[in-house]
Amino acid sequence: ENQTHVTEFTLLGFSHGQPFLFVLFLAIYLATLLGNSAILALVFLDPHLHSPMYFFLSHLSCLDICYSSVTVPKILANALRPQATISYRGCLAQMFFLMWCAGTECVLLAVMAYDRYAAICQPLRYGHAMSWGVCVVAATGCWLWGMLDSAVHTLLATRLSFCGAARLQHIFCDVPPLLRAACSITHPSEVALHAASVFVGLGPFLLVIISYLRILATIIQMPMATSRRKAFSTCSAHLLVVTLYFVTANLNYNRPSSGYSPAADTLVSVLYCIVTPMLNPLIYSLRNQEVRGALRKAVWGQGTL
Repeated sequence: ENQTHVTEFTLLGFSHGQPFLFVLFLAIYLATLLGNSAILALVFLDPHLHSPMYFFLSHLSCLDICYSSVTVPKILANALRPQATISYRGCLAQMFFLMWCAGTECVLLAVMAYDRYAAICQPLRYGHAMSWGVCVVAATGCWLWGMLDSAVHTLLATRLSFCGAARLQHIFCDVPPLLRAACSITHPSEVALHAASVFVGLGPFLLVIISYLRILATIIQMPMATSRRKAFSTCSAHLLVVTLYFVTANLNYNRPSSGYSPAADTLVSVLYCIVTPMLNPLIYSLRNQEVRGALRKAVWGQGTL
């Protein structure tokens, strides 16, 4: 009887208009767009980067731009308002695209790890294992898998009911804050979230770990110190990205209910879907010699290399 037809959610992550947060998130968003757009441009323009590794890196940059664009513009709009709100349909749309990006990136990082495994551990078969046809199919599969996972969560979210004032203890719409705000049965959504944590999160993460254990064993057996350094340099950037993403994403969707803290949840969510997309191009540009070389060539021209 107390259920109401929700047309708008109040986001309690903002207590009032906060110009500092507006400036901070705007700076992060601009850095994300600039860094990832630069990666996309370099991969497209430089022939030396026309390889499977950078093909998948360009998809990661697209995902990072989408991640930030799904959440940050609405955060900026709410940061200066007396009361932060989002429409019901806008909330579901934001959640759908956010979960789509999350599911896609989990699988994409696993594919990138396999690409490094094939290049380092099976170099003679690399051209066949990671042909352009295989790369296109793998990238398309990552996007479709993420979309399917997101569609399930969004469909279940449309069945949730809310009583009284619809308030979310967050600064954007995501599955956990929606489940906490609902007054109807949330068990199907919770089951789907735990299942996704295993098949979309844990599964790809284990593939990444297995790939890098094999890579590490191969690198240790390399006779040349220069070859070992080059292999470590190539893989360390990807491993750092994987660690940042999976740790923060796991904390976001698998926090124990007894330790729930709205401020901590908001911070973890910001780290995994706003800060990490900004750091990814920085990590790749600083830790990858080929990307640094392509950037110098684009900025200073061929003659200075």
